[in-house]
Amino acid sequence: MTRSAILLLSGGLDSYTAGAIARVDGFRLRALTIRYGQTHVQEIEASRRVARALDVAQHVELTLDLRGIAASALTGATSVPKDRPIDAQDIPVTYVPARNTIFLSLALAWAETLGAHDIFLGVNALDFSGYPDCRPEYVHAFETLARLATKAGVEGTSFQVHTPLISLTKAQIIQRGLALGLDYGLTHSCYDPDPQGRPCGHCDSCLLRAKGFAEAGVADPALALLR
Repeated sequence: MTRSAILLLSGGLDSYTAGAIARVDGFRLRALTIRYGQTHVQEIEASRRVARALDVAQHVELTLDLRGIAASALTGATSVPKDRPIDAQDIPVTYVPARNTIFLSLALAWAETLGAHDIFLGVNALDFSGYPDCRPEYVHAFETLARLATKAGVEGTSFQVHTPLISLTKAQIIQRGLALGLDYGLTHSCYDPDPQGRPCGHCDSCLLRAKGFAEAGVADPALALLR
């Protein structure tokens, strides 16, 4: 019997790839995208394109404005840094306080409502920008929380947070996605796009994406937007 899973879908290449892997593994996907007060709508639009490409059973866009309680460059509290050396030991100003914990909690609520036991999250612990909620120990801790904090968990259900990309480099993620036939032109990664939605090419996310495509030896479809 096909199992249902919740996919936290941002519209970026990581969540797209994680969703594609979930499909290959036989899961029927329901996608959850959060409007959390981010300063641009491009990733929401990208999530819709990706959801269609993944043929998800349902795509929920949930509005939960975090701007009043979670200050970050991504919610407009300060400017997005550009062309900086990326140090995995440094937690940058683009970190949104407790974002993955909030998002996973919402996914958990939906999973428990549906009787699903699986959540897919496209976090990565190698080519990441110092985010504490992208680490394996964090994911394992959340699984423990899910078991202790839910009716289903107390009654014996084990919830699993699948992180199929967590030990891959960005180049390996891209290569895996291309092997699955993914069109990364559907995705959006930039933290600070221009008014036309074109990627800046200089923020942490753009730099990590460019590095990944270069190391994978393939062209990034997003570069066409810079011309």
